[in-house]
Amino acid sequence: MALAQEDPAAVPAASVEGEARQDVVVVTGIRASLATALNEKRAADNLVEVIRAEDIGKLPDQNLAEVLENIPGVQITREAGVGKGVQIRGTNSNRTEINGVSTVGSGSGRGGISFEDVSAAMIAAVEVTKASEAKTIEGSVGGTINLRTIRPLDLDDRLLSVRIQGEDSSLTTDGIKPRLSGAYGDNWTTSAGEFGVVASLSYAEQDATAFRPRVDRDNFVAADGGSANAQAFNFLPIQFLIQDYDNYESETTNFSGSLEFRPTGLENMKFYFDAIVNDQERREQSSRVQASGVSDLAGTSVPDQFETVNFGSIGGQNLGSVEAAVRGVIPVQSDGSDGNLRLSGDTNSRLTDSRIFRLGTDWTLGDKLSGRVEIATATSDTKTPSINTTLNFLNPNAPTSPTYTANDNGTPFAYDLTGGRLTWGIAYDAPFAPTAADMVDPANYALQQVQLSKSKAENSEDAFRADFTYEENESFSFDFGYRFNKTTSLNDDITSNVSLSLLRDSPTGDLFADLLAPGPNNFNAADGRALYVRDFLLINPDIVASDPQRVLDTLNAAIAANNLITGSTRGPISAPTSAQAAFFDIEEKTHAWYGQANFSAGMFRGNAGLRYIQTDIASTGNTIVGGVAAPTTTEGSYDFVLPRFNLVADVRDDVVLRASWGKDIRRPDFDDLSTSYTFTTSPNPAVNLGNPGLEPQVTESFDLGAEWYFAPSAVLSVGIFQKKRTGLFVSQQENPVETPTVDANGVTQLVRDVTDPCEGGGIFNPISPRNVFAPLDPVTNLQTTSGVAGVCVPSAQLVNDPGETTQKGVEVAFQYDLSAFEDRLGWASGFGVVANYTHLSFSPGEGVWEATSRAATVFAANGATDVQLPVTEIDLSEDSYNTTLYYEKYGLSARARYTWRSAYRSEDFGSTSSYPWGFPVIQEARGQLNASINYAVNEHLNIGIEGVNLTESPVEQSCVNEGGLLCFQGLTDRRVVFGASYNF
Repeated sequence: MALAQEDPAAVPAASVEGEARQDVVVVTGIRASLATALNEKRAADNLVEVIRAEDIGKLPDQNLAEVLENIPGVQITREAGVGKGVQIRGTNSNRTEINGVSTVGSGSGRGGISFEDVSAAMIAAVEVTKASEAKTIEGSVGGTINLRTIRPLDLDDRLLSVRIQGEDSSLTTDGIKPRLSGAYGDNWTTSAGEFGVVASLSYAEQDATAFRPRVDRDNFVAADGGSANAQAFNFLPIQFLIQDYDNYESETTNFSGSLEFRPTGLENMKFYFDAIVNDQERREQSSRVQASGVSDLAGTSVPDQFETVNFGSIGGQNLGSVEAAVRGVIPVQSDGSDGNLRLSGDTNSRLTDSRIFRLGTDWTLGDKLSGRVEIATATSDTKTPSINTTLNFLNPNAPTSPTYTANDNGTPFAYDLTGGRLTWGIAYDAPFAPTAADMVDPANYALQQVQLSKSKAENSEDAFRADFTYEENESFSFDFGYRFNKTTSLNDDITSNVSLSLLRDSPTGDLFADLLAPGPNNFNAADGRALYVRDFLLINPDIVASDPQRVLDTLNAAIAANNLITGSTRGPISAPTSAQAAFFDIEEKTHAWYGQANFSAGMFRGNAGLRYIQTDIASTGNTIVGGVAAPTTTEGSYDFVLPRFNLVADVRDDVVLRASWGKDIRRPDFDDLSTSYTFTTSPNPAVNLGNPGLEPQVTESFDLGAEWYFAPSAVLSVGIFQKKRTGLFVSQQENPVETPTVDANGVTQLVRDVTDPCEGGGIFNPISPRNVFAPLDPVTNLQTTSGVAGVCVPSAQLVNDPGETTQKGVEVAFQYDLSAFEDRLGWASGFGVVANYTHLSFSPGEGVWEATSRAATVFAANGATDVQLPVTEIDLSEDSYNTTLYYEKYGLSARARYTWRSAYRSEDFGSTSSYPWGFPVIQEARGQLNASINYAVNEHLNIGIEGVNLTESPVEQSCVNEGGLLCFQGLTDRRVVFGASYNF
């Protein structure tokens, strides 16, 4: 494949059709990709951004989400330090296509295939459409991402390339992971016609690790409350402590193949076939160490040190300040009860097979009519096998009361939140503390919970499209076409859950010791902390992954053995069964017609058109009546007319002005349309109830932009945009009644209803332990049955916001290199820079988030009542920028990119989807530095190294408001990828 390319941006638009220029600049590598991408952006009649590969299988980053972060207006979210979610202009509601074909995701969302499922090595270019044309498929609020592969008949030379790399993570314990990729392509002229083929194959393993400590301080001790630990001021005690270790091991295989054929005698016709195959196994081996039940000591544990937390304001109300505990010891009570140590092993896996096939033909008839007819299918089948287990630690040194029946008892904890670090561990110097040897004795552990899953999700989209262009002359043409697609989404939660709260029902670890293994002991590897839980046991995740049946058989044998010892009648752990209340099968059929006029007159060019869509939807779920599932199908339909207009003015050879206006829709996710719902094993998160009557959001977008191409391969651009959205999806939550009740220790507990139905609000969750919401025991006046399952929990349902939201933004981009000054700068002419900055703002509609009961108590003490936060866009940063400095000369290709985004609201809060204060947490501002160096040893061999997150920038999250109460951290890894590529 020819890598040398003419710099298209060096050619003024007015002279493209004129005389050939003699001063052609030939560039390769980074400069070639930037120049070609810039020319695509400049020539487009609508607003698009393009990133092209510098070489075969070599986009700027290993991860596609991180590739997109180079584009103005694009921000990304990460999981365990790896790019995952993409926000375009402040929204997650975007579309992903491959070669113009819709993709489907592994879950119930609408965004399409996950970027972690697609190797960047198989992509030749990434295109982001920010301003749609009438022929653009509907379904995006922010933009449409199209991943383009190499086209066989476009090859100038035979393509044969291989790349071998290794990736090392600073936090992993599993060593270097391989990355292999190769591509072949060629075309031939035969008697039958021109024939071309391209195939690429990649295989990658990745081990991504993050340490995520969390501390909840959302309870309240009043200065005049009369509790044993009352101070002269109100303060927030410790409510919950967690040490979360996230580890994801991925194995991804990608294949991309294309065939193209142009028959002899039919040179105006081309046939093509594309196949994309993606298989990913994503295995989780995470652990959670929890100090559970410490809220019972909220009124007795005395902190050693406090900090002042300023909550700022919400909804026009000043929430004031309050003192919060930052250092102290949470002791064991005299009867040996809470707090207790709970240890969970999460092995949630995702096995996804994705397939995309496309068959079509391009043709031209005469001088005026051309077209394309295409059929395509995209499927994604996902299984989520897992065995998640929870153990309770039985502290042998803690006293117990005569009425002790629970399978947990007290462990003392020390915490130190000073210096902006959420550190805690076992207080080994405190009374009744266990020893390190006690912590690794299997007899001191009791089985508390087992969750099994063999759930599956099956998504597909079959599409037919016919697109035509009638070209009257060079100044006017008309595009028109039709598209039909049938989209389906099936979800079947195949699960079982066993909760054991009584000591007599719980086998101790010595009955299944062969399954136990030490938990990760390197929680200090990221920041060198001294205080953390390092000695504990878990059910071995390697055995869970390799032999799940052995785990079940051993645990059931342990339950049977324990029954003989204690006289318990506890039954065995049953095999997973379909959760009938969570099943749904949804089908959508959409017809779309469009017409679009393309024009060019003087310095003006552009297009104007309409897209009409009509959708029928059928949502099938199970209605549970008297414990019996009855399939119920709800049907609906809607139609929309979507006008779209784009105008470009080439006011000078080097200045382009743009204006765009249009409408689009965003359909609800499939689970939001379902009549089904799923329970979790926590009493905190709301159960999400589907809404089959939910209608698509409507977005009206307006863009203005100016681009100054002031030098070859250079640009300075400024753009402003506004998006008005109606029918925004907002959640309405119904909370169960929580009755304040004072227990025997003088602590006020918020007690919920534990019977079905929940007359006071919410929904009855039969599998969640009652925990701190359990009724008080009539004899002891304490929550001694907190582990029993069955409690009323919040319920939530998405509805269309009756108000209107507005997103506004400004995007600034700059690109320049010094190659034109080689005669004066010499070696320094190899430098170049690419930078962009985006500012966003959001005006909310009528939906609000409400403070929780505990949060309301804290705010009320400062005079703020009925605190409500207007619903804003999740993952929207007001400000973001990235700057790339690169050098390319003498075979050396190097770049460093720093990316920064300001604080934003996030739904990623540790291991739960609930918000302790009632509002999505604030992820604080964060920057990240990536860099790479490559050297061309000769025209065939290239070696290189790439570093991701070189500064190991931590993630910090605050509750309520930015810079407020620190409640969660993510300590991420540094990843280094090194290797070589060879082009034959």
